[in-house]
Amino acid sequence: MRQLTLMSTLGCHLCEVAAEILIHTMNPAEYQVDEQDIADDDGLMDRYAVRIPVLVDETSGKELGWPFDQAGLIEFLQGLQSE
Repeated sequence: MRQLTLMSTLGCHLCEVAAEILIHTMNPAEYQVDEQDIADDDGLMDRYAVRIPVLVDETSGKELGWPFDQAGLIEFLQGLQSE
């Protein structure tokens, strides 16, 4: 199972939209997605504060930054599978 992290923060409307796209697109048997609140970590805040939501593949470190839609997410996931 591939591990992904959605970088987000409380009250981020775009993060909520991104989470809905993930829920409706990804197969839970293939991917596990954890949500990370960047406000809990100064390093993450420095890196992602103006970029969230960002989906990070924990294996490769590749990132899918906002804006993305279902098609963009599928393309990102297919690229991860080809590695």
